[in-house]
Amino acid sequence: MTIQDRRNRDRLSQRQLITSTARALAGREGWDAVTTRRLAAEIEYSQPVIYKHFSSLDDIADAVALDGFGELAAALAEARRAAAPGDDVRAVAHRYAAFASDAPAVYDAMFSRSTRLRFGPGSPTTPSAAFAELRAAVAPHAGEADAETLTEVLWAGLHGLVVLLRSGRLRPGHDTARIDLLVGRLLP
Repeated sequence: MTIQDRRNRDRLSQRQLITSTARALAGREGWDAVTTRRLAAEIEYSQPVIYKHFSSLDDIADAVALDGFGELAAALAEARRAAAPGDDVRAVAHRYAAFASDAPAVYDAMFSRSTRLRFGPGSPTTPSAAFAELRAAVAPHAGEADAETLTEVLWAGLHGLVVLLRSGRLRPGHDTARIDLLVGRLLP
């Protein structure tokens, strides 16, 4: 291994440490607790080390979001592949909601915080991969409807349910029924 290879490996390791620490801190205390001073103290590096890797806290949150989109894409793919025939959309929809519930700080970085990440044509492949997994489940059931639009509506409906539930605006204990109703009405 060359010195440059080791330096690159160390740089990547530091970047990952910063990202994972920010994610853990946001998970425990919320995104307002994530500051460069706090991160530096948590990882036992100076603030300039953080700024060597990220130009701002928004860049750190975007890195957490990109990791989250990769994890969401993998979770949705697994749910789609494991689903019984004809139950793939329902399985993916439930896995989407479970992801949001299991990793609320990551979900916030992905969808609630201001971001410079772009979606749609020309966006980074990771966010697009998560949407592609939703679309892969929806497309076989779209019939004459535009699969892309149908996927966007499913995504919007799931996101709305997740946000309303997390904010305490929906009755607890009816999550499964709501998702089943959404999927059943959208893709009868």
